[in-house]
Amino acid sequence: MYYFLSIFIGVIISVMILFNGELTSFHGVYISTTIIHLIALFFVSIICKVKKVPLLTKKIPFLLYTGGSIGVITIVFNNLAFGKISISAITALSLLGQAITSIIIDNYGFFNMPKQAFQKSKLISLLFMVFGIAYMMSSTVDIVIIPIILSFLTGITVVTSRTVNAGFAQKTSMLASTWYNYFTGLIVSVIMVLIFYKSIEFKSFTFSSNVFIYLGGILGALAVHLSNLSVAKISSFSMTLLLFIGQIFSGIILDIILTHEFSQVNLIGGILVTIGLFIDVWIDKKKNA
Repeated sequence: MYYFLSIFIGVIISVMILFNGELTSFHGVYISTTIIHLIALFFVSIICKVKKVPLLTKKIPFLLYTGGSIGVITIVFNNLAFGKISISAITALSLLGQAITSIIIDNYGFFNMPKQAFQKSKLISLLFMVFGIAYMMSSTVDIVIIPIILSFLTGITVVTSRTVNAGFAQKTSMLASTWYNYFTGLIVSVIMVLIFYKSIEFKSFTFSSNVFIYLGGILGALAVHLSNLSVAKISSFSMTLLLFIGQIFSGIILDIILTHEFSQVNLIGGILVTIGLFIDVWIDKKKNA
């Protein structure tokens, strides 16, 4: 169940990226980041009110409140890399960052996650993943160092934010964790708007007639909430691959619908990563048996 749920989260993320990208094109990086967090927070607040979820938390380590602020960093890094290198390259580099971070978290049990020592037998699945990423990167003609570094760093921030939010959920509830994720993220977003206010164009404060671009925050809240369900049930490494599979194949479909273009490179790269995932799952089942 959690494997399919993780793939579904990847699909949600693909649609969310599309909406957030359009929102950023209209409002700019800082205003769009604030709007995303504001709408998501409003949406989650309504759900918490209906379900009577308590938001006043008991004493919780400060580190667990940082998931939302780390998420803001992810959005900013993605937006800074966007347009400098291809989307497939951004996705591939982020996956590499996520995979390495996931292996470290699993191996050492950081953020109170269950320890799952890295097995040498899993090197085969890791190699398939690396080959898939390398093949996707082959479509990137120009090597631009800063966007490449930023895209790799998004992988680290994605896994860290996801793990921190899951730790918060274990001490409170999944909805409370999602609420605080967007509450802290909104605070950081507003601070960024105040810092970079002079560089923001007046057009950024008007609203687009395309209401769909404002749905990214709701999809993001849904993705965070569902991630909290899955992250403690399967290894961080497996979840990273499952999210990628959902994201890359739904991204290919969206590209066909929106641009009428088909990326054979992304398809082959995605298949290689999928093979790596099946090997990883097979090794886990064999170990448990």
